[in-house]
Amino acid sequence: MERNIVELPLHYGVAPKYLFERQKKILFEIGKIIIFEFGTEEFLKRLSNPIYFQALGCISGFDWHSSGVTTTVCHALKDVFNKNPEYGVFIFGGKGKNGLLTPKEIENNKFIEKKENYILISKLTSKIDNNCIQDGYRLYHHTIFIDRNGNWAVIQQGMNTNTRYARRYHWFNKTTNSKDKKFIIDPHSGIISMKKEKNVLNLVDKNCEKLQNNIIEFLNLENPDKLIKEIKSIQNESLSIFNTDKKLILPSHHYVESKFDIERLYKNFCKLKEKEINSFSDIILTENIGIKTLRALCLISEVIYGDFVSFNDPAKFSFAFGGKDGHPYPLDIKNYDRTISFLKEIIEKAKIKDKDKFETLKKLNYLCK
Repeated sequence: MERNIVELPLHYGVAPKYLFERQKKILFEIGKIIIFEFGTEEFLKRLSNPIYFQALGCISGFDWHSSGVTTTVCHALKDVFNKNPEYGVFIFGGKGKNGLLTPKEIENNKFIEKKENYILISKLTSKIDNNCIQDGYRLYHHTIFIDRNGNWAVIQQGMNTNTRYARRYHWFNKTTNSKDKKFIIDPHSGIISMKKEKNVLNLVDKNCEKLQNNIIEFLNLENPDKLIKEIKSIQNESLSIFNTDKKLILPSHHYVESKFDIERLYKNFCKLKEKEINSFSDIILTENIGIKTLRALCLISEVIYGDFVSFNDPAKFSFAFGGKDGHPYPLDIKNYDRTISFLKEIIEKAKIKDKDKFETLKKLNYLCK
């Protein structure tokens, strides 16, 4: 699986209206060209590539390094394509409260079939990036793109309030890599962020399949009291194994907090015990099972089974019209508007089978490589 990561500094404020209105127009024309030439699946595939998505932000006037690329590009695409359903791409969610409204928006859309599937995908991708990849970034933006053929892409972004940086997570149904299609092993098409974090607990790493299965096994076998006993022993920094005199000293990495809310943890263990656990995704989707409960389950499994625990940050490493803050140079509005008109004209000509300008764009693309 290809991983691309770019770290994005958080920028406050909103996109100025003069820029955002133009951004919507140019992104709409670009999107229409891709859909007309290659189809909606290819459009979603490109959006799921973090570097391509970043380029869209740059070409539409946003600073290459700004976290605002994510929110504005997604918002602009959502605004124009949802108003033009004939292109077959539907977009749900957004920043903050808008992200939480995703299930209701999907439910209210008259063009989408099997809505419950996409609502589940939306919830599961959010839970994985917020809780299963514990990298210090908490999600504040979630958008899902769906076409009429059942293809989907998810773009969501998390914030690290200490460093004031953002990290963006990309998903695409054709590259999601889980055997059972429940997105629990190496599922991303890319994660964009410039440096790797230390001590990232990654429960969906390619090496964690055994860990996931062992967690399912002991949840189905052990009672909550025994699991709490294990955690209390771990908090005392040593424990007996298999009723022998052997002691296990905790590893030097302390990815689990030394203190847990035992009462809350016990309630969560009881909740998990009450339901049928067949897949790791069943655990992730259980209400109130968050970062600390997953960490506790992970540590118990490591102690009991000697499981491999991944600390691999799943994250690797943009300028067309300038940017709103003057980087790398001030926005060239005249050229921006001329480009929107040119792209619009291409679409109109293409509708009457005039492909000359499409060929021109292809040649330009080849020369730019």
